[in-house]
Amino acid sequence: MRQRNHFATENVWRGRRDRMKSKDMRLLNRREFNALCVAVGSLASPTGAAGLDAAAGAASTGAGRTAKLRDGTVVPALGQGSAGLGKGKHPQAVEEEAVRTGLSLGMTLIDTAEVYGSEEFIGRAIAGQRDRVFLVSKVWPSHVAGNGVMRACEASLERLGTDHLDLYLLHWPNGVTNLSSVVAAFEDLRSAAKIRAWGVSNFKVSDMEDLFHIPKGDSCATNQLPYSLGDRGIERDVLPWCEQHGMPVMAYSPLGGTGASLLRDPTLVRIGAAHGCSAAAVALAWTIRNGNVIAIPESGSAAHVKENAIALSLTLTPQELQSLDAAYPLPNR
Repeated sequence: MRQRNHFATENVWRGRRDRMKSKDMRLLNRREFNALCVAVGSLASPTGAAGLDAAAGAASTGAGRTAKLRDGTVVPALGQGSAGLGKGKHPQAVEEEAVRTGLSLGMTLIDTAEVYGSEEFIGRAIAGQRDRVFLVSKVWPSHVAGNGVMRACEASLERLGTDHLDLYLLHWPNGVTNLSSVVAAFEDLRSAAKIRAWGVSNFKVSDMEDLFHIPKGDSCATNQLPYSLGDRGIERDVLPWCEQHGMPVMAYSPLGGTGASLLRDPTLVRIGAAHGCSAAAVALAWTIRNGNVIAIPESGSAAHVKENAIALSLTLTPQELQSLDAAYPLPNR
């Protein structure tokens, strides 16, 4: 396949993720929404603010939702992304606190990549807690030729301050002309105990079919893809394919991505108020609702991480799921 420029490729996906349908109703910002949740949720829900504490407690004790990788490894269905962390958007100490808060609430799967520039940041944030973390990183497709996978992995390990990755992904299929050599390199890394499992990211069904025809290609642990209420396209093809093959999908941008209006949607406001929680928790609970998806929202704020963590123990009713389907129907091809 033709190699795409990193920024152009990411912008194409970001543009697709962030296109949301317009709403006639006024949208609330996150602060206004949270205020509404406190005011309305404490009346409409029997748990109210206490429900937030109970859900957080469930997450911290590991009682929340999980997903199972193809090798039987069980991971939390809600982790943490890091593509925008460690870049000065928030003070470093604030972002590190957010990551550590997530760990304490059961969001122990952390995703990064060599091209994110966040590996060193993640290494500092998890220092002293590596044994609690399911650590994921990715190799960029232009770095896989020759012994590039091994070199890239060694560099990621050094930046992260660890001797192994729990999961190592091929970031994109674009430009990879010899997928079998990538699989062989992943298997060599696993034999050397540098990684415990490997997978892929942004693979279409045709890419997955090609992968599974390669020797050891069916050892793939997951496919990381964009997925949210506002971006449901994978439900038409690649998500069912992965489910049929016992492979969970790892959802990036599960809250809609940069600039998305998802968290200000009136339907999410109403459902969140009924549960005494945030719009983010509702959106994430929807994403991980069936046990076949692992969501990796990113946040540099401990307060927002606490809101997100509620999703680990939040169960949406059939009526609420129906309302969300109506508000965000599966798009036409």
